[in-house]
Amino acid sequence: MTEIALAAAGVSYGYGSRPILTGVSIEVRSGEVLALVGPNGAGKSTLLSLLAGDADPRNGTVFLQGRPFPEWPAKERARRRAVLLQQNQMVFPFTGRQVIEMGRAPWIGTPEADADDEAIARAIDVTDAGHLLHRTFPTLSGGEKARVSLARVLAQEAPAILLDEPTAALDLKHQEDVMQVARDLAESGAAVVVVLHDLSLAGAYADVVAVLDRGRIAASGSPIDVLTPELIGAVYGLDVRVIPDEDTGRPIVVPRRGGYRSQT
Repeated sequence: MTEIALAAAGVSYGYGSRPILTGVSIEVRSGEVLALVGPNGAGKSTLLSLLAGDADPRNGTVFLQGRPFPEWPAKERARRRAVLLQQNQMVFPFTGRQVIEMGRAPWIGTPEADADDEAIARAIDVTDAGHLLHRTFPTLSGGEKARVSLARVLAQEAPAILLDEPTAALDLKHQEDVMQVARDLAESGAAVVVVLHDLSLAGAYADVVAVLDRGRIAASGSPIDVLTPELIGAVYGLDVRVIPDEDTGRPIVVPRRGGYRSQT
């Protein structure tokens, strides 16, 4: 049995009287990619923030390596989990390289700091960010910012990686590249949590898919078991076809669309 790297036990969260999550329990294991999917407003990013320890639940407990998050000192927490936020904003004109180097901050003053250059070089290579190193972050496009920010997270070399919509601003090739990075991280032993809107990407790369619906987990399990027309229809209110990939057998989700006739 693989180690449980992150876990939420009965967590609830909300703003004022408005609930966002209610009684959510989930486990993230080392060596696995867990995809969080669901409609807009379902609570995906909120759950990721709780699993990252960046927000505190109203009820329930979040654990990092079996220990409640509040018991972890800030520096130790930073060495054990790395987070890519949905918004990649930075006001100051740091270069791409300087942003990536920030990923090594948790290791300052430790023996692991001797590996900074190697970790940064690996992150740059994996994210195809070499040509962005000398440009200032605010001048980058959305996709370029996403790649530099992902390189920062990878340079941290934490055993748990949490990614909030990492493919949102990327072209098709770089979407696939990012998800292959997530897959490779898991195969090297990391626990990876990724928030996705693209159900086919979740089906192609995740070990476990958790579908959130109105602040609760509607289903959690393997992509083949979870990504069914019935469940997707119930949660998204959309009629879809689920087609097995001819090479992998993994599910491809395609909306059923009516005929379209161009107007001339």
